[in-house]
Amino acid sequence: MAKSKNKESKGLDLIENPELIISKTEAFLNDRKNQNIVFIAIGISSVILLAFLGFSQLKKNQNIEAQEEMFQAVYYFESDSIGLALNGDGNNYGFLDIISLYSGTDAANLSNFYTGAIYLRLKDFSNSIRYLMKFSSQDFLLQARAYALIGDAYMEIDDFEKASNYFRKASLHNSNKDFSPYYLNKYAIALELKGDLNEAINAHEIIINEYSTSVLFQESQKQKARLEGLNVE
Repeated sequence: MAKSKNKESKGLDLIENPELIISKTEAFLNDRKNQNIVFIAIGISSVILLAFLGFSQLKKNQNIEAQEEMFQAVYYFESDSIGLALNGDGNNYGFLDIISLYSGTDAANLSNFYTGAIYLRLKDFSNSIRYLMKFSSQDFLLQARAYALIGDAYMEIDDFEKASNYFRKASLHNSNKDFSPYYLNKYAIALELKGDLNEAINAHEIIINEYSTSVLFQESQKQKARLEGLNVE
């Protein structure tokens, strides 16, 4: 008990007499070896902080520059000049240049989406999948669209298992009445092609029950009836 009392009184001394803490700190700093340790620690912290601030500013500047460079590529994409959008025109960068030169920026990330979509149109399905998988967005609609495009690419190479997985991800990602029924319909088609009729029926039921205002409502009713007939056989 005496020992614990001793410890408690020492603790109280430090709280009540801050001079004790100061004197201990001064004693620590007065030791040359300890001074070196402190100065090295401060130096390392300063270098890390400056490097972080410099990197953040560099990335910010790069992102602004990349977005400006990307403008012409987007224009070509929207004008259906997909070759120029992808590779540039000699004066302006294409999406592949932006991905290479501005890695880690928002513009490079979005360029992955455009590049994947272009390769899908060019029927280069492996590159389409590769670039779309690199894309990641906080924009729920755009991210769902990327999942659906990956599903489309897998459908083209007859990998219905992976296609159905990505269509399902698209349909569940921020579910909404405008796009989710279309993704669910694609999901049902992929499921049917891989032979999973029960799940395909379930996908159509979701459209019927949850998206009754969709233009796909009546089509899903027909497809569900057809699949149920096939399932009985």
